[in-house]
Amino acid sequence: MSIAETPIAAIRARHTATGDGVHLVARNYRRGVRLDTHMHREAQLVYAAKGTMQVTTPKGRWLVPPDRAVWVPARLEHAIDVLADIEMRTLYFDLAWLAGEQRSESLNSEFVVRVSRLLHETILALFDGGNSPERTELLIKLAVLELHHAEDSTTFIPLPHEPRCRRAANIVLADPIRAHEIETLARAVGTSARTLSRLFSSETQLSFKSWCQRARIACAIERLSMDGNIPVKQLASDLGYASVPAFSHAFRQVTGKTPTEFWGMK
Repeated sequence: MSIAETPIAAIRARHTATGDGVHLVARNYRRGVRLDTHMHREAQLVYAAKGTMQVTTPKGRWLVPPDRAVWVPARLEHAIDVLADIEMRTLYFDLAWLAGEQRSESLNSEFVVRVSRLLHETILALFDGGNSPERTELLIKLAVLELHHAEDSTTFIPLPHEPRCRRAANIVLADPIRAHEIETLARAVGTSARTLSRLFSSETQLSFKSWCQRARIACAIERLSMDGNIPVKQLASDLGYASVPAFSHAFRQVTGKTPTEFWGMK
């Protein structure tokens, strides 16, 4: 996609320019708001201090609860869907500023950051209104340094590009709780189950079954992010699992943790 086909969004709303190529923007968005596909001339670190958002890029879709942030390189098309009221805090970085960073090459692709307590407090401190130029510079450097601990999130759902596979994926994503049969999906998109299975494997690096499980667990994380007090038993039942152990096993397969460990549920 050429730059002309996707709008380059200006840095809008009230923002603070640090004077050295970094802009700080604070915005609140209500649930249901969609920031349509666009790109920026600047790279950005997008963090929702509260609430949950979903970020979609050509590579795939990330569900982003408050313990994560997203790095979006300059001129990368992306869209943001607000799933629960968010307090968004965004750091925009001019390319000239980034060029001076030792790890600038590793910032050329999008990724999700697991937000440590240090990174959380660093970002909030940048917006507390009491910064001197020296303090702001140190906080920005610290925030970028913390990106060394970045990791692809377990909430990532790779999106296939092949048209039939993408249509099948969209059917699943529209209702991830349902037990989708690959034979039924294949007929719906005009191909064979064998071909569709091969396409999911080659396009997403996951089997069809594993991809559907990831979509369902992402749905679980979305529910958790909007209601952290929901009992595990109820969540497992709502998502169609026969038991809590079955749900916990599937959750651990995707995230490496049980629901309780992942979200600190009671």
